[in-house]
Amino acid sequence: MVIELSQNFSLVNSWINELRNIDTQTNRNNFRRNMERIGEIAAYHISQDLEYKEIEITTPLDKIVVKEIAVQPVLTTILRAGVPLFQGILNYFDKADCGFVAAYRKHDANDYFSIKQDYLTCPNVDGRPLIVADPMLATGASLIEALKDLLNHGTPSQLHIVAVIASQHGVDTIQNAFPKAKIWVGAIDPDLTPKGYISPGLGDAGDLSYGQKLQN
Repeated sequence: MVIELSQNFSLVNSWINELRNIDTQTNRNNFRRNMERIGEIAAYHISQDLEYKEIEITTPLDKIVVKEIAVQPVLTTILRAGVPLFQGILNYFDKADCGFVAAYRKHDANDYFSIKQDYLTCPNVDGRPLIVADPMLATGASLIEALKDLLNHGTPSQLHIVAVIASQHGVDTIQNAFPKAKIWVGAIDPDLTPKGYISPGLGDAGDLSYGQKLQN
């Protein structure tokens, strides 16, 4: 299942517009905050999908039976571009455990790339909801590699993927590879360039969040 958060107009549309717009996206603090906001919106909607349990709590006046999340999720992201989006999700799932994946595009002289994954740390995800924050879902190649390794840490009860911008190709690729995953995306763009960049997209989310990096 794919949920496009900007399909019905809301503040999400305005935040995505600012992320895309070259006149506003160079404000790094604002760029990171908009990524974070979209993560918060996605987290709220994901929370409605989670299993719950009933517990009894005591108020100053009485006891009451209420609903609570049955099993806290595991939140993960792909460094470094995913950190602001991940933080937004963590703002809401503040009792969750967390994992991190270091994966990146290794470019050649012609700007074509292969996926390099150097590092992964993650708690046991067996029987727990797994939420993966990957802000730019382009070809889906890096996300698939990350998910393969993450699933070595157990079989999650649910798999949620959160992206800000995705290509239709990337969405289709992830759905084919992980048909039980639920994809939450700010906006889906129709095209990928021949070199695997989302179009119209927004550029390099990591560079726009933290500054231009040296080329690998």
